[in-house]
Amino acid sequence: MTPYTERVISIIKSIPEGSVMTYGQIAAAAGSPRGARQVVRILHAMSRTHQLPWHRVVNASGEIALRDEESREKQILYLAGEGVEAGADGRIDLERYRHDPGEFFL
Repeated sequence: MTPYTERVISIIKSIPEGSVMTYGQIAAAAGSPRGARQVVRILHAMSRTHQLPWHRVVNASGEIALRDEESREKQILYLAGEGVEAGADGRIDLERYRHDPGEFFL
């Protein structure tokens, strides 16, 4: 596993209950500001193995990025269970719920 992948996994695991981070925010905190797509791949490939809170990761607009309706509804349900409300349009208010890991990971 690359050091970047390890940092991404560590950052995702650190997202507290009731908060979200964006793919790009995670990539930047891990040291690759343009690596949002790599974060997507890491989440897809390693969520189960590393027990990642995948549901706490959204796109830059605060939207659930999953296309599959069942998975999308599951993510909204998991977030709601943690107190994160999605608007009628399915967006998460990033001003309210975005987690800022600070400079711990840089």
